[in-house]
Amino acid sequence: MKGWPGEPQMQYNVMVAEQQAAAHLHEPITDVVFDFGNVLITWDPQSVLKPRYAQDVIDAFLDNDISGFYDVNDRMDAGVSQEEAIAWMRETHGEPWASILEYYIANFEDSLTGVVPGARVLVQELKSLGIRVWGLSNWEKELFPIAYQYCPILQQLQDSVVSGNVGLRKPHADIYEYALRQFGINAATSVFIDDKAMNIVGANAVGMRGIRLSDMQEVRAELIRYGVPLAQPLHLNDLMS
Repeated sequence: MKGWPGEPQMQYNVMVAEQQAAAHLHEPITDVVFDFGNVLITWDPQSVLKPRYAQDVIDAFLDNDISGFYDVNDRMDAGVSQEEAIAWMRETHGEPWASILEYYIANFEDSLTGVVPGARVLVQELKSLGIRVWGLSNWEKELFPIAYQYCPILQQLQDSVVSGNVGLRKPHADIYEYALRQFGINAATSVFIDDKAMNIVGANAVGMRGIRLSDMQEVRAELIRYGVPLAQPLHLNDLMS
């Protein structure tokens, strides 16, 4: 099975306000909190592996049922060291998967393939409107500085909480509550943007509305629909009038 296990069904690019967030659906938006991987920056583990491994090996490694790759990522995101993660994979799934994980970690920067289209402009526009922008991401503590160095968009955020640094992990409520306290923001007037449905569910549980992103243009349109005065997309009639 490719991808993180346990993902619930959820529509993309629409405002989700269930559980504690339901009462906040139409509150004004003062703060937007972004996940990082495949929300602000593109994370593609295949890009690391392609120079060394054939596609059938890559497909097997990225199948959680075979290698435990996503399980071990969860462990690292929660604070387990790289050495402990490799040892865990070797013990639970054996070779060659542990050695491939070691190679992946050593060449991690190659998994960061660029800014998600539209993300940089959205962050800048929100800031220009006086809406504060923050980061909340599951990320291994020793790998995050690589992302921060290679991806300047992360440096444009006003502050960030990284799971590996605090020993907490989405979708558990405690990391959202930690971030709200650290940022000094109100869950009722905040929106959390992530690509994983389970993390939107986690945000809703502490009162934050959420949008599961697959397309930044559609997310912009949804923020506009809920009162954020972003620039509207221009159509041909606008240009020709």
